[in-house]
Amino acid sequence: MSGSKMKMKSPPLDRPVRVYADGIYDLFHFGHARSLEQAKKSFPNTYLLVGCCNDETTHKYKGKTVMTESERYESLRHCKWVDEVIPDAPWVVDQQFLDKHNIDYVAHDSLPYADTSGAANDVYEFVKAVGRFKETQRTDGISTSDIIMRIVKDYNQYVLRNLDRGYSRKDLGVSYVKEKRLRVNRRLKTLQEKVKEHQEKVGEKIQIVAKTAAMSRNEWVENADRWVAGFLEMFEEGCHKMGTAIRDRIQERLRGQQSGDGSFLLENDKDDKDDDEYYYDEDGDSDNEYFEEYYDDDELNPQSNGKDENKN
Repeated sequence: MSGSKMKMKSPPLDRPVRVYADGIYDLFHFGHARSLEQAKKSFPNTYLLVGCCNDETTHKYKGKTVMTESERYESLRHCKWVDEVIPDAPWVVDQQFLDKHNIDYVAHDSLPYADTSGAANDVYEFVKAVGRFKETQRTDGISTSDIIMRIVKDYNQYVLRNLDRGYSRKDLGVSYVKEKRLRVNRRLKTLQEKVKEHQEKVGEKIQIVAKTAAMSRNEWVENADRWVAGFLEMFEEGCHKMGTAIRDRIQERLRGQQSGDGSFLLENDKDDKDDDEYYYDEDGDSDNEYFEEYYDDDELNPQSNGKDENKN
């Protein structure tokens, strides 16, 4: 074994192997549980004892804890791998402690853990020397220190969360000014998030409009000639139909007026290439009579306009 000076002691065969694991177990997490699981599974038949140091010893050699000693003891009792919890565990395990609890092996990771001498000696140096050390593996990415660092990093958020839950600023050790500043900063952050969200929505709409406009423009450019040609064709056809209707009505009026006074129909091949028919009266007065009757509006009647000009 790592750091061992003697061969590892053989386990007993007539009873469960008594394995001891100790620690502070502050903010009990799955890293703790996995190490205890390894200790419990060290042998086919294992009785796991877990020692936990009290607050006085822990604060002296390691520092302040988040949980009290009674809370840490109770957390261990609720771990399914633990058979027995030993409160007020010593910082350094010695032969007297091993004999008192009839401990066969001490389980812990192999990293050196400072003892009380201040000389950086390993707490488990003794049990390693007598062949009673059972190595376990640490779980990377999780530790009590890591959890505390997360809280410290997001301290303001946790303070606001607890203020919202009903804790007073005195309970949290926060001054009046600090509390107001935290609340104002949260409102500003919320406002910034809403503005950013609105900007993103507006940006998406602008992109949609831009794409639509570009598509419409390209469609117009590609089809402009065809649309214009189609419009002109329809306009020309409409004008032709209108001209034909007017011509037909004029001819009908002329036929009706001249049928009783010796009128006759002339073919004007020289001026009309479309075989249009025009009616002329023998004495040349039919046109004047027609225009006077056809144009009800004096302003549209070229004959009446001429008369008005003569009058003037």
